[in-house]
Amino acid sequence: MTVDCPPPDACAEAARGALSASTERARRSDLRIFAGWCAERGRPSLPDDPATVAAFVESMSETRAPATVRRYVASVAAAGRAAGAGGNGTAEPVRLALQRMHRRKGRRQEQATGLTFALRQRMLEAAGDRLIDDRNRALLAVAYDTLLRRSELVALEVSDIVAETGGAATVLVRRSKADPEGRGETVYLAPDSMALVRTWLRRGGVGEGRVFRSLCRGSLGDGLDTSQVPRIFKAMARRAGLPEETVERISGHSARVGAAQDMVAAGIGMAAILQAGRWKSPAMVNRYGERILATRSGAAQLARRQQRG
Repeated sequence: MTVDCPPPDACAEAARGALSASTERARRSDLRIFAGWCAERGRPSLPDDPATVAAFVESMSETRAPATVRRYVASVAAAGRAAGAGGNGTAEPVRLALQRMHRRKGRRQEQATGLTFALRQRMLEAAGDRLIDDRNRALLAVAYDTLLRRSELVALEVSDIVAETGGAATVLVRRSKADPEGRGETVYLAPDSMALVRTWLRRGGVGEGRVFRSLCRGSLGDGLDTSQVPRIFKAMARRAGLPEETVERISGHSARVGAAQDMVAAGIGMAAILQAGRWKSPAMVNRYGERILATRSGAAQLARRQQRG
């Protein structure tokens, strides 16, 4: 017997407007996958029965990364809570299924390529002289200095960038993953990056609205979609001659990762790094900088004092 599953959009409707657009898109996609899986097996998707979710975890873990499966579970549980029909993501059968997955596949996520300052410079220098190259240079430079996430980058308005003395600028981040209610935070933009922004705005004829726009045969379009950010970075990296295995690991947050790694390498204090990236805890900074931090560990310091080469 086939059980009709509530449409995924209906499952997520109760949370509409309370989440960022990117989170809503991801949640709807996750719920469609869960609803489709349930439909194939004649199981209802709501209420989210723990045994059903646990079986879903077991099935998805065969082909999906652990982080992806955890996101599926979180989306299903959130939709269940919002619809008043479950929210069993932490129920014992689900917890055990996730634990089995982690024991089998591990929890570690592949680290995105960090676009450090050296790679940033290489990519900037390799870009051409077209209008689109000016936009791409400005995008990468801003991403590195401000540590903005890709959704924050594409949302920047011309009025958000305020020139300061000495050629630098400050940038207002109106809304972010950590600030969904839009209190706003201000970040720094170095003089060389600001110069690239000015060049793009002047050549592109951008005087107001979104800073970073799509381009079609030289004609200015609407604001960039978040999916275009990693594509732009990858294209710049290929043009700069980076190895393909490096290019493939570039994400929309790679400049954020690289800037954090450079700050760790420069010995900048954790409080200043957290402020620059607007992190609430050092967990992600430690994750991004783990290789650098390993070279400063007690074992590394001891080896150097013992003059072990």
